[in-house]
Amino acid sequence: MPSIADHPLRYALVNELHARPFPSLEAPCHAVYVAIKEPVEAANRDRARDRAHLLALLDRNGSAHPQPDATHFSGAIGRAELKWESHTEFVTYSAFVKGVSDRPFDPSEAEVFPEDWLADAPGKRVCSVLIRVEILPEDESAVIDKLEDWFVPESLAVSRVVDGAAVVAGDFRIDPAGHMRFAVFVRPGTGERRIGRIVQRLCEIETYRSMSMLGLMRSRQLTARLNALDPQLSGLVSALDTTERSPEAALHELLTISSELESLAVQYTFRFGATAAYEAIVNQRIEVLREQRILGRQTFGEFMMRRYDPAMRTVKSAEARLRSMAERAQRAAELLRTRVDVERSAQNQKLLESMDRRADLQLRLQRTVEGLSTVAISYYAVNLAAYALEPLAHPLHLSHGALMAILTPLVLLGVWLMVRRIRNHFD
Repeated sequence: MPSIADHPLRYALVNELHARPFPSLEAPCHAVYVAIKEPVEAANRDRARDRAHLLALLDRNGSAHPQPDATHFSGAIGRAELKWESHTEFVTYSAFVKGVSDRPFDPSEAEVFPEDWLADAPGKRVCSVLIRVEILPEDESAVIDKLEDWFVPESLAVSRVVDGAAVVAGDFRIDPAGHMRFAVFVRPGTGERRIGRIVQRLCEIETYRSMSMLGLMRSRQLTARLNALDPQLSGLVSALDTTERSPEAALHELLTISSELESLAVQYTFRFGATAAYEAIVNQRIEVLREQRILGRQTFGEFMMRRYDPAMRTVKSAEARLRSMAERAQRAAELLRTRVDVERSAQNQKLLESMDRRADLQLRLQRTVEGLSTVAISYYAVNLAAYALEPLAHPLHLSHGALMAILTPLVLLGVWLMVRRIRNHFD
């Protein structure tokens, strides 16, 4: 093949496909998982602090450091295998340890992440998960007995997954120690990578469920504000065809509401978009589990349909309502602007008509003044001409009155022609 230069991002793009491999786990084992997020502006956080926090944990255990710009890392910390990932809004820490404690979901298992180290985290804990992985017994009823002892029965979701390779269960409740708990029972002979994929998917389901539920809290805040703006907007729209209020005042108030709606859209657009993305990931991760019902128990998918999907529909409803109100405000503003423009056009038409009348009156007045000026000028011009020509009139035996009679029409005609010429020159 002839030599050709590679795109500068070719290898980076391919490596991204293999950037976050699934862990390889051998049953029995347990996993501790923590996701940390900045409460505000998490997408624009200082990622150097995330790296410094990771290095602090690695240095405690004398472990190697990741590459400077790495967004994921795997390495040993004591008896545990650590997996760290940096995401758009949060970072995750997963610790996988061989064996299980005698007490199911013992809070001491979480001590793989020291309390003082967690307290120094650049953000807040958004989810914390303990996962217990055991060998599946031949009698599945024994599994159900354990699950009813470990979890709250009315919230318990349990199913056979990945073509019967394992049974997963959880109640999606936070225990007194602050952890979400999941149990995984794998059939003997199940591959280590398959076990790792199942555990990883459970962690992702809980993480992205938690992150998407942030949208529900924000949508409730938004709904409260929209409930206050909706009556104002509806009142303004209903009053568009009335003359009770000045259109300019109504337009100013409508633009105030519209600007607030646009501000809300800017504030909530990112969260709504992130919520939709996280919801899609949750549903996709549940789908790839390929769940099968066990003894009539609800599956993860059914649990999410009853408890999680309504929350997501609430978020979508708030987003659609915000978009609808913004569009209504924009349409109302356009109608009101049209009304204002029409009224201003009518006012301008009346003003032009008034100006035409004034110009006509002014023209009439001007012509009247010109006529009077002609008479006045002619009066003085006739007298001056009479005095100037009177010596010449005596040899012709013309009296003063006859001379005035002859000069008057001539002077009037001359003055009128002069005034008209002057007016035509300036016109």
